[in-house]
Amino acid sequence: MLGPLLYVLYTTELQQIVMRHGLRLHMYADDCQVYLSTYVEDVYLALSKFAACVVNINAWLNACRLRLNAAKTQLMWLGSSQQLDRVNCHDVLVLGTNVANSDTARDLCVVIDRELSLAAHVTAVYRSVYNQLRQLRPVVCSLPWMPPRRLFTRSSPAAWTNSLLYCISDGLLRRLRSVQNAAARLVTGTCRRVHVTPVLRQLHWLPARQRVVFKIAGLVHQSLAGAAPMYLADDCRLLSDAGRRPLWSSSNDMWKLVVPQTHNKHSDGSVSEAGARRWNDLPPGLRRPGLSFDSLRGSLQTHLFGN
Repeated sequence: MLGPLLYVLYTTELQQIVMRHGLRLHMYADDCQVYLSTYVEDVYLALSKFAACVVNINAWLNACRLRLNAAKTQLMWLGSSQQLDRVNCHDVLVLGTNVANSDTARDLCVVIDRELSLAAHVTAVYRSVYNQLRQLRPVVCSLPWMPPRRLFTRSSPAAWTNSLLYCISDGLLRRLRSVQNAAARLVTGTCRRVHVTPVLRQLHWLPARQRVVFKIAGLVHQSLAGAAPMYLADDCRLLSDAGRRPLWSSSNDMWKLVVPQTHNKHSDGSVSEAGARRWNDLPPGLRRPGLSFDSLRGSLQTHLFGN
């Protein structure tokens, strides 16, 4: 058996096959995602390119004693509701198997929907966390205070993928906040009549919205420090590196990031846009070079609790 890293190295040639067809490939172990962008008018042309690419991928896998499972293949169109209504193709033939369009797909631990609203992901987290809370409730009274707190923090999917939730609606955010409040009350034994904000401070749990900002700022710091993957580091450019002169009134502007122009809400949640804006809004002391990641986490948490 090959581990995830060895498997990726073993299947490196897949990247070249996909690129020859003008598509893109993202892999994690044996989970391969082939994607491309197209106009609504060119949907059938895109499908023909996709089908030809899948045939070549299957031929390469067979030569390497691997197998493409068409029964587990999913196809999903991503776009706005107006764009999706104009797509008339509802399935595609993949190696003799008709693959129907999916409304949702699981990408590692994230449930992606067609409009990238993350509503399905929030619903999955909501159900999963409340299920955990129901299982913990009978035993939490017999445990010391710290173990249930650590157990929930490490096992709860509410703590995962926070940086993806930057542009979710207020209604979805309220659902996540209700889950967090219920967990805090269970861990500390606080009744519902007590205000939850002091409880969150006691647990050092940032509220849902501030937690998203905390994650994004941490990703930007690691990108600037060279500790993040290249696809994230390339989206974080300092004003000084971009050839832009800082304002004469502030020497701290040179440690700010370039904020690109965006044209839709999906781009507003990207690392290059959301990360740059959140980073530039931080106090100069948190953006200074040489600040360690652990120091940033502590100072940033204090700053966000104050706001």
